[in-house]
Amino acid sequence: MNKILSYVRRCVEDYDMISPGDTVAVGVSGGKDSLVLLTALARLREFYPVPFTVEAFTLDMGRVDGGEGMDFSGVAEHCRRLGVSYTLLPSEIHHIIFDLRREKNPCSMCAKMRRGALHNALAERGIKKIALGHHFDDAVETFFLSLFYEGRLSCFQPVTYLDRTGITQIRPLLYCGEGLIRNTAQREGLPVVHNPCPADGYTKRQEVKELIRTLDKRYPGLKSRVFGAMQHLPLPEWGPVRHRRLPLPEEGAGAP
Repeated sequence: MNKILSYVRRCVEDYDMISPGDTVAVGVSGGKDSLVLLTALARLREFYPVPFTVEAFTLDMGRVDGGEGMDFSGVAEHCRRLGVSYTLLPSEIHHIIFDLRREKNPCSMCAKMRRGALHNALAERGIKKIALGHHFDDAVETFFLSLFYEGRLSCFQPVTYLDRTGITQIRPLLYCGEGLIRNTAQREGLPVVHNPCPADGYTKRQEVKELIRTLDKRYPGLKSRVFGAMQHLPLPEWGPVRHRRLPLPEEGAGAP
């Protein structure tokens, strides 16, 4: 976890993600990425020179295929140990997308509905900042997805202000590779919750992930060079606030 904390702190500082007195909500899906992010931010607040608080929010997608809903009791207990306030938000998003609408390409609508539900909950609490679990590999994959399927050089931003809601999204895990996150979650014994989504593993993103994995073996360091290019072009809002050369994640950090 120390290496994760080092990368998270550097990313937070490079992009000026946290201001004094912020309450940072963490969207906790139960997956390894969001749990590692939550744990890192909860520990960072203990020694970071800028004071901030952390709250965790989980959106329950509802029952899957008529069965039981996902069990987040382990996540709730983990938040208790971290000293983090935890809120479980009920929804029927799975039922709406898969049973009522029968969406053939459900991911986009699912993301919009989840985002809307989370933002509504934050607005009710007066919280203006949310941390999302997107990491180094997610950023590179999104870049290639935009290039392949939209014909443009684009990616989500490290810090995104949403003027319609007044909420700012931050992504403190951007310097952390997926392999490092996976290993950390295992070593820390984090209560990862299995994702029962029928679309899991059968998406365009998964296809691009596998392609990049193949290319990175043939051209070692490909992912790090792409990430560096995104910062140094830079893509919109990817130029770090602190203009200095940034050490990228260690070679292979994102490898399986």
